[in-house]
Amino acid sequence: MTRLHDEALVADLHNDLILLVDHFDHRGRPDYFGDFWLPELRAGGVNVQVLPVYIDEQFQSEGALRRTLLLIERIHRLAEQYPQLVVCRTGSDIARAVADRRIALVIALEGAHALGQDPELIRTMERVGVRVVSLAHMGRTLLADGSGVDDSSCGGLTPQGLEVLAEMERLGIVYDLSHLGIVGVEDVLEHASRPLLATHSACRAVTDIHRNLTDAQLKGVADLGGVIGVAAAIPPFIDPGRPTAARVVDHIEHLASVASIDAIALGPDFVDDYYQEVYGGWAIPGMEVTWEDSEIRRPSDLPRITEEMAARGFTDTDITKVLGGNAMRVLDEVMGIPAATSAP
Repeated sequence: MTRLHDEALVADLHNDLILLVDHFDHRGRPDYFGDFWLPELRAGGVNVQVLPVYIDEQFQSEGALRRTLLLIERIHRLAEQYPQLVVCRTGSDIARAVADRRIALVIALEGAHALGQDPELIRTMERVGVRVVSLAHMGRTLLADGSGVDDSSCGGLTPQGLEVLAEMERLGIVYDLSHLGIVGVEDVLEHASRPLLATHSACRAVTDIHRNLTDAQLKGVADLGGVIGVAAAIPPFIDPGRPTAARVVDHIEHLASVASIDAIALGPDFVDDYYQEVYGGWAIPGMEVTWEDSEIRRPSDLPRITEEMAARGFTDTDITKVLGGNAMRVLDEVMGIPAATSAP
């Protein structure tokens, strides 16, 4: 690990590890997090870890709320099990955790299937510690359409979705644009008044895939004071041929040129292990690239991004912004702080 990476605050805006922790927990391996993920997070210098609760397809109807609450409870129990972890509800909580050399956990919802069409449930999620929320995944929910339906039928946020967005801003829950369909992105950028996140996306101008954001969308996030977490561990988002650390930094350079260095963070999406273990692999239609082709597959690989940015002449200040400073700014300003009491 480079000196700069070792000394910087490193924030990962998206890691699906809780799915694997839950998977192994039910198979008699309760020490899996301590055996694999904790050493990896330490090796990657990760201080702040956003943990999304993703709901597999079989739970995306009546079982969504129960499954969501079970996974949230699993996160809280993980923090009780490992003193190196702490669930954080505000930016001040994160600062204390980092000062104590603990890893700050931030609970997120990826897809918000648990809400159904009931906006009031977002208040329940806030009470149990959720601080980052996206309203759709690849498909259609009762709140919004995901990027997987970006066609002539794609809609934006439903009336209930707009109500959830307003309530999230009031409560101090950070909105996550990643996975939202193009019309929904426009809706959020039009109605949002607080900084937001795209926790795990990249630049469509560099790699043209529906999950990446256009230059106009990137600039829209930056204009709100928001941050885009570069999905460095998802090969097709970075390069359909050879997803190297250099190609990750190509996205970072493009983001800096069209938006701002202040709008860039890391949201690798270390999803490979989950799909390898649960499904035996994850094939991407029309793309030969696999996770084995990527140079960024584990948290311990994150210093490669720091090294590549330094080699290209990024200043230490700019590198530390990308590694975690920018993400912390948004979390500190919004997370757990009701809109009525936030700074103008």
